[in-house]
Amino acid sequence: MSKNPRRKRYSLLSLVGAISLLLLGLVAAACSSGSSTARPTGSPTTAATTASAGAGSFTGTEGSTPDVYDKVSPAVVQITGLTTVQGQQAEVLGSGIVIDSSGNILTNYHVISGASQLTVTLSDQAAVSAQVVGTDPADDLAVIKGDFSGINVTVATLGDSSKVRIGESVIAIGNPFGLQGTVTEGVLSGDNRTLPSQQSKPLVDLFQTDAAINPGNSGGPLVNLNGEVIGINTALENPSGQDVNIGVGYVIPINNAKDHLSDMLAGKTIVHARLGAATITVTPNVAKTLGLSVTQGAYVVAVDSGGPADQAGLQAAGSSGANPLRTPKGGDVVVGADSTTINTSDDLISYIDHNKAPGDKVTLHVMRGNSKVDVTVTLAAWPNPS
Repeated sequence: MSKNPRRKRYSLLSLVGAISLLLLGLVAAACSSGSSTARPTGSPTTAATTASAGAGSFTGTEGSTPDVYDKVSPAVVQITGLTTVQGQQAEVLGSGIVIDSSGNILTNYHVISGASQLTVTLSDQAAVSAQVVGTDPADDLAVIKGDFSGINVTVATLGDSSKVRIGESVIAIGNPFGLQGTVTEGVLSGDNRTLPSQQSKPLVDLFQTDAAINPGNSGGPLVNLNGEVIGINTALENPSGQDVNIGVGYVIPINNAKDHLSDMLAGKTIVHARLGAATITVTPNVAKTLGLSVTQGAYVVAVDSGGPADQAGLQAAGSSGANPLRTPKGGDVVVGADSTTINTSDDLISYIDHNKAPGDKVTLHVMRGNSKVDVTVTLAAWPNPS
């Protein structure tokens, strides 16, 4: 797996092996982070067996792990490409999922970013070349297309990630450390997780799972027991910096991918809307400490100088005085955006990310002291990660 010089607590899941050597833009505050081929450190990975749909003699009950594996694994591919790491040629390894009969494959952007000579290998070891179709760099998603002329491909079923339940059983399939067709299982451990990025916008609304995912699993599917793809495995928590699984993996919900899938299939590069304000969630304790008039909302701790929020007059917290660890007072509290109630910092991030485009306006309903004020912001664009 590649090492990004910006060391963080999480890692992205692509795997890089050397061949020649054998401001937030300011939108979220206080979250965990990570790495990958071209993204922050502390990240996730992929693998494969020779089983194909209907193969073998297992006759388990419907919805068992072997049955789900037999159904889904033929649609999971290994993605390889060539890149350059510290002046040396290297091979990048990741996973992907075939999403239609034309050979389009959904994967992570960090798997294919900067890579050339992409090759896709099916579970039966058939290998074909592939080209990038469209990308959503800030959401770490991409669509590539394999040249499957004359090859019958298995297409995955995309589920509805809004219907998942915390604690339900899930299965990850991919190519960790190049071990093609690897399956692991666990539960959906949590949702609404956020991972910040130093290059671009945070990854928001992520699932958390304890199904083992490692470098090489990036871009592979997280599947429910109906054999439906509910997410794309992307990163793992990495407190030690060793890129090893500790049971906390991060997954992009499939509905997030669906939001822009048609545009990616049309060859577009997705750009996301940016507010330019860092916020923390207001709780009763935070409200008491800061003397706020509300106990819920997104408290503005900083605005990007000259950015959209700053230009619109959104007010950030002032100096904290002698104690740099104390949250400063005097910031606006965002309690609504257009007609949507904002109870947390993540609510504000998600609303803008899922409902707005660069150049759109958003009316923020703000508590400024004891007064309610409306602030209309014209949103800018997040820079896509390089």
